[in-house]
Amino acid sequence: MTQIFAYIPFNNGVAEDVALEYPTAAGKIDEKASLTAVVTGSGADLDKVAKEMTAIYSEVIKIDHADLAYPNADIVRKALVNIIPKDSIFLVSHNTFGMDLGPGLSIKMDSAYAADMVDFEGIDGTILKAVRQELGGAVSTHVAIDISSGAVMTVRPGSFAPVEGGSAGGSVVDKSGDAGDLSAKRKFLEIVAAEVGDVDITKSDVLVSVGRGIEEEENIEIAQELAEAMNAVVSCSRPIVDAKWLEKSRQVGTSGQTVKPKVYMAMGISGSFQHLGGLKGNPFIVAVNKNPKAPIFQVADVGIVTDILEFMPELTEAINDL
Repeated sequence: MTQIFAYIPFNNGVAEDVALEYPTAAGKIDEKASLTAVVTGSGADLDKVAKEMTAIYSEVIKIDHADLAYPNADIVRKALVNIIPKDSIFLVSHNTFGMDLGPGLSIKMDSAYAADMVDFEGIDGTILKAVRQELGGAVSTHVAIDISSGAVMTVRPGSFAPVEGGSAGGSVVDKSGDAGDLSAKRKFLEIVAAEVGDVDITKSDVLVSVGRGIEEEENIEIAQELAEAMNAVVSCSRPIVDAKWLEKSRQVGTSGQTVKPKVYMAMGISGSFQHLGGLKGNPFIVAVNKNPKAPIFQVADVGIVTDILEFMPELTEAINDL
């Protein structure tokens, strides 16, 4: 039976959404696999998350150490090498931390490494068949991973359906004493929060988000009119910030803000994984784009192939006429 371990990231005592997605990913790897959660940190927040994860995972490994209060990949890697069996599969979220942790961990475990997995197609002997995306999601690549000596893989958040509820009735196993020497060359200093602009997009239930399809700075007013009609807020993808058409505080993505709206209107946004990485909480996504092959359509609940400069004014008028 395949042993799979999943690293649970959390902030302020709240596990990130990917914690609910790992079980689905593990089931696609091997539906009979043994899945164990791993939580590292310190204090009450760690205990809270570890206990909550027992509703989803049959076993939760807890590693408690003062130096793990902030997830320093150097320190976490040292702890995991002493705890995770070398022939197992280890899953971690594909974010800055996961990309820092994963490659070095695979070397220490003498196992395969695969990054940014969006799907799995099962195991054939010692070969795991998986899928990742290239060229901003325009191309899906099918890869074969030799897991005979285990594997470390980063999983793209949002790629797998989250499990609903949980009644695993699992237990927490404290492995803090087995973590070994956790000294590191790097030391966490502080978190510098991004400046909040005139509007905090993280608090909005509805976002009208614009990308390259807006074409010109003057056209952002069209999106603003739609947002006002919907009682929403205008946000954007990185190219709009790079062009200095909107401030950085309105950018959605891994290099911008993480948002959890109920409705996300993606207007002229291609849908790169860096942008989608800023979307959490399973929002209802409406995508409008002239390119029928835009990656955004793969995750959208509603997709419309048309010019946003024609679509947005018509939608605004229709809403105002209600």
